[in-house]
Amino acid sequence: MTDSLFFDNDCLSAFLWVGNENLLVKLYPGRVFIPKQVYVELSAPGVAHLKAKVDSLLNGKQVSLAEIEVGTDMYALYYKLTVEPDAGHLIIGKGEASCIALAKYNNGILASNNLRDISSYISEFGLKHMTTGDILVEALNKGYITETQGNTLWVSMLSKRRKLGEKTFSDFLKSTNR
Repeated sequence: MTDSLFFDNDCLSAFLWVGNENLLVKLYPGRVFIPKQVYVELSAPGVAHLKAKVDSLLNGKQVSLAEIEVGTDMYALYYKLTVEPDAGHLIIGKGEASCIALAKYNNGILASNNLRDISSYISEFGLKHMTTGDILVEALNKGYITETQGNTLWVSMLSKRRKLGEKTFSDFLKSTNR
């Protein structure tokens, strides 16, 4: 798999909060993209330490910033999702919308845990999608972490109010038959 991954705040922050952003770089060298809108979200005063970690990754050229140009089809989709969604769809956040538009127009992968807001768009646009759990499974399968380490990371992420679905990584593995 060589597709670019476009990280929403919730998925990226899960790794930033627990100091394991290096796992993303190791798993997906040169493929991690942070939409400008997500970067802006990380600029909030309460999470300045997370933005500092992203700045370090950007300065080290380990991740890249992705922008949406005004006047493009990608921007039209982004605008629709954040301001004027089709009937039956709710307005979604700028971070989620930018990831969806970037993944759709770059044939990339949407990395987000926010299934409530994005699942209909994943289906509608036929997007490839990953969650924090999927990323940890890939790290486990590649031998970068053990199941015990995955459980430790999972509990740490939950303690930082990340929404992961299951109570433990082991439970996630069982629920997805991995």
